[in-house]
Parts: sequence; structure tokens; C-alpha cells
Amino acid sequence: MLKNKDGKLYVGDKEVIKGYESFSGWYWFVTEIEEEDYGGHPLYFGYVQGFADEWGTFWHGELQPLIEQGRVWEIKEVDLPHAGRRE
Repeated sequence: MLKNKDGKLYVGDKEVIKGYESFSGWYWFVTEIEEEDYGGHPLYFGYVQGFADEWGTFWHGELQPLIEQGRVWEIKEVDLPHAGRRE
């Protein structure tokens, strides 16, 4: 499902514009920003690799406490094309 093309990461035919990773092995790949300010944080649409791999909407406000605790971090742009679990 994840592939590199011209130095960018894609999920299927959708370009990943931002990604997050956790110590627990979860990945959140943003392909669209649905709303810039949803309760003070953006609302994203994208692909999540967690217990199961699935498409869906996720809210940055849910990730923020984990980011502050150092358990989740934004993937650097240079590392993004290589991120995620591959088959």
C-alpha cells in the first residue's frame, strides 16, 4: 500500500503530506487536511497503521498529549518517504 515515487510517500495514489510515528509502532499518514481549526487543532484524513491498517479521519488534538509526552512525534520530511510498515 505504501510506495515511494519521486522522493515522496504515497498511499495508493494519494500523496502523504505529513506523518506521525509512535514508540508503539503506530503510524498516522495525512493525505488531506479536512479542517484547519477543529477545536483548536487540525482534523486530518489519511491512512493509519495501528492494530489494523485503515483509512479514516483523525484529530491532531488526540495526538497532541502523546506528542507532549514524547510518545508520538512528527516524521521528518526527509524520513517520510521511508516511513511505515511495508509488506
